Amino acid sequence: MTPYNDPRTPAVPLTNTPDEALRRSLGVGRRRFLSTCTAVAAGAVAAPVFGAAPALAQDRGRDHGHGHDHGRGQVLVPPHKRGIILYTVRDATARDPLASDLPSGFREVFKQLARHGYRQVEFAGYNQHANAPGGASLESVEGARLLRRWLDEYGLRAQGNHGFIPSSWPLTTADTDTFQKHLEIANILGMDHMGTGGDPTGSSYRADWDVAADKWNALGEIARRAGIKLYTHNHDSAYGFLLDGGPLDDQGRPTRSSGIRKLEYFLKITDPKVVWLEMDIFWAHVAQYKFHTYTAHDGSTRENVFDPAALVARYNKRYPLFHAKDGVVSTTNGMGWDMVPFGTGDIDYTTFFSRVGLSNYRNPMVEDDNSPSATDPAQSLREAKISYDNMAALRKRRC
Repeated sequence: MTPYNDPRTPAVPLTNTPDEALRRSLGVGRRRFLSTCTAVAAGAVAAPVFGAAPALAQDRGRDHGHGHDHGRGQVLVPPHKRGIILYTVRDATARDPLASDLPSGFREVFKQLARHGYRQVEFAGYNQHANAPGGASLESVEGARLLRRWLDEYGLRAQGNHGFIPSSWPLTTADTDTFQKHLEIANILGMDHMGTGGDPTGSSYRADWDVAADKWNALGEIARRAGIKLYTHNHDSAYGFLLDGGPLDDQGRPTRSSGIRKLEYFLKITDPKVVWLEMDIFWAHVAQYKFHTYTAHDGSTRENVFDPAALVARYNKRYPLFHAKDGVVSTTNGMGWDMVPFGTGDIDYTTFFSRVGLSNYRNPMVEDDNSPSATDPAQSLREAKISYDNMAALRKRRC
């Protein structure tokens, strides 16, 4: 692997232990990182600066919504913007309330998340256990009204949903009707955004991304007329390199790249007034680890290190939502990171949120795919509390 070295220091060959080498490749080291805050504040950090995060558990005091907390500095995620995607606690919403004393179903989970301090939720569909109030599916106008009543009851706001995006293109009448139904549900729930958990296309070819852009522009315009911002969520592959030139394969497809990343191309060719994005910060870091070199049209190997925060800053308000998902450096899984609860890993969210700015515009949603446990039924909601406390503790560094 080619190391991602801080340009302000000499290149260091990867001759250390595997863990030390990988940590260096993913950003500046823990001690050197702490010296970068002046450059960060000035917007001068051009290379990836994602390294080890500070120990947030030592700084978990609550603020009162004014952006500062008892002289400890400006908060990076204001209280009203602290959210969680319900996929993180999907075992709790799916739990049978007749078989457990733990919170179960949407209403009780909302109540518990509000106690933790959350003020926003992102849905991952509208299904719960059949024995919970409202029944198994709340994917209807009536179900949305019930969900909205519970959200209001506990002071929560719905901010998005990983839900229905039509598979057809051109759109069928049935898909259009279903899409319109989901927009109506979103409006009842009070969402500003509605989206999906998948990439616009899984292809690496420009022609397929052109088709995806046409489709999303059309869907986004339908959503705009309904007062909703339509967003697509990313995984690591969307930040891989577009195949757009060089020799053709036996199916007539290009085999080499200009160095343009797939989702960056999508951003350039979609209408910024109708298509929005949600960056999963964990998967963006996986992309930084996996996709740092490409084969150019002339056959040479070139390096292009992905900087997630710089992409957000470049496209600014097109990224209204994040998945705030943490990870520890890994040398074994092929991704560079192992997922852990927010604030307990090595992804430096203090620097990330400082660099992207617009704290009163962006909506970070805590996510941990692994929080539900087959042996510890209380784990997901317990880890949701840990994640909330760590998000609330994030402060701009004093330089």
